[in-house]
Amino acid sequence: MSGQSLLVPGELSPTRSVPGNIRRPEYVGKPAPTPYTGPEVQTPETIEAMRTAGRIAARAMEEAAKLIAPGVTTDELDRVAHEYMCDHGAYPSTLGYRGFPKSLCTSVNEVICHGIPDSTVLRDGDIVNLDVTAYIGGVHGDNNATYLVGDVDEESRLLVERTREALNRAIKAVRPGRQVNVIGRVIESYAKRFGYGVVRDFTGHGINSAFHSGLIIPHYDSPHATTVMQPGMTFTIEPMLTLGTHEYDMWDDGWTVVTKDRRRTAQFEHTLVVTDTGADILTLP
Repeated sequence: MSGQSLLVPGELSPTRSVPGNIRRPEYVGKPAPTPYTGPEVQTPETIEAMRTAGRIAARAMEEAAKLIAPGVTTDELDRVAHEYMCDHGAYPSTLGYRGFPKSLCTSVNEVICHGIPDSTVLRDGDIVNLDVTAYIGGVHGDNNATYLVGDVDEESRLLVERTREALNRAIKAVRPGRQVNVIGRVIESYAKRFGYGVVRDFTGHGINSAFHSGLIIPHYDSPHATTVMQPGMTFTIEPMLTLGTHEYDMWDDGWTVVTKDRRRTAQFEHTLVVTDTGADILTLP
């Protein structure tokens, strides 16, 4: 295990502005989004719009990731992703979602998810997850990936590599007619080979005109996840694997989720659509 000291909250920079001509999601300025009541299966037009949103989100994440190095703040990563999305006519979906103050999530080391970009400085040997969602054309595209900062220890490097592989295996398991719990079954069985924990309380989700539609995609084998996949259904798969326990604590900010044992965790995510034969990834750069 890395000898790095544990993370502590940093200072937030002022809220970044979005040009007035960029369409906002309906939840901006409200305490919560309006519950989604539409279908999980989307029209070809909606799917193509989501591909556009997904491409922008993927490229924004790539642009921010180019800066990852020891000495860079997570706030600087937020700035780059924010500017990329705005420059391409997209609204950063996380900005103002249930009060979230920034344009992407930066989850470092023991942070499972929803880390808030701030004055925290990345250190040699850290790992950091960037979670970027773009809203354009009335729909969202959501992706994330975990990156190495400088010279990372072998245990952490393997965790990152295997979490990426868990996502790839889960995507290959997507088929129309199967229940969504096959996704979690594939992820959990693979993670158990290495003794990793699989986070249970934060999941993949349906996504379309809604950031979160209400459809839940667990990353463990849940007997309750019996929704049958159909062509045109859109959702995210985003496994979160840990070196230790899957249990967590939450910081006082109400967002930052850390492993209870403070051991490291990694995550990868794509937005996809179920096809007649499998899955088509919508968050490709």
